[in-house]
Amino acid sequence: MTIFTPLAANVTPGRESANDSGHRFDTGRRWAASIELDFESRREQLQPVTRLTRRRHYGPLRVQKPFYPEGKTGCCHVYLLHPPGGLVSGDALHIQANIKTGAHALLTTPAAAKLYKADSHGVAWGQHTHLTVEDNATLEWLPQETLAFDGSRGEQTTTIDLSGNARCIGWEILALGRPVGDLPFVSGHLEQRFRLTRDGRPLWIERQPMDPKHPRFKGHWGQGGSTVQGTLWVVGLEDESEAIEALREQITPSRRWAVTRRRGVLLLRYLGNERNEAWAICQQAWEILRPKLTGREAHIPRIWMT
Repeated sequence: MTIFTPLAANVTPGRESANDSGHRFDTGRRWAASIELDFESRREQLQPVTRLTRRRHYGPLRVQKPFYPEGKTGCCHVYLLHPPGGLVSGDALHIQANIKTGAHALLTTPAAAKLYKADSHGVAWGQHTHLTVEDNATLEWLPQETLAFDGSRGEQTTTIDLSGNARCIGWEILALGRPVGDLPFVSGHLEQRFRLTRDGRPLWIERQPMDPKHPRFKGHWGQGGSTVQGTLWVVGLEDESEAIEALREQITPSRRWAVTRRRGVLLLRYLGNERNEAWAICQQAWEILRPKLTGREAHIPRIWMT
């Protein structure tokens, strides 16, 4: 049995040794990709406009040109592209976005990400996202869902560092197995880690291992056998209690979702078996919460409707 060993999160893509290559097929296989983005608020014709001022990439990670569906002075929409469409053994993705003071960016993806079955050596993949949001800036992190195939092995980390009065809303939706093909998630090992801070102080830290052979996976005190889970977070609301009441009034009640708050972080959780339901609940929650957070009505990214 191959012991699960996450790929290092602190390896700088582009500086690996000559042997660190996706063209290897032993326990040392590795294929790295990274992207770094900076968004700044600039004065143009006496109005603030968010611009993508820096983009640096390595390997198969790109962005399309920025979109302004809400008008020039509105939120800057950017689509993160990973042409392979999924992660296999040895893949290591590093995503970094910096939202500078006063800027407002929405980052999403064009399709669901896929986590494929590990190779015969059990080599893990890794995806590490680091988002920084400066004072009076706003970030909306809204990737499409992640689909984990049976036998996938890897680690996904999301780190969000806020400064001053920064605001942030985001989600992660994960579906395990492929129920349509009667291919449940019965082997493998996934681990999700979240870390959210403001001015260096931790607000929300979470580690969630998913091992189908562990009692927690089936137990009612844990995963309960559910195959789909979603977490939506929002930080920076003026009235969290009013926002929670709005969610409870407008989203159809169900035992599969709940909302709470702690240390200035509002969290909505979904745990069930329907990927489309999880997405619909998270999207509806975003449409309710966005005006309260930013003062702007929700504007659905066009890519979601293609």
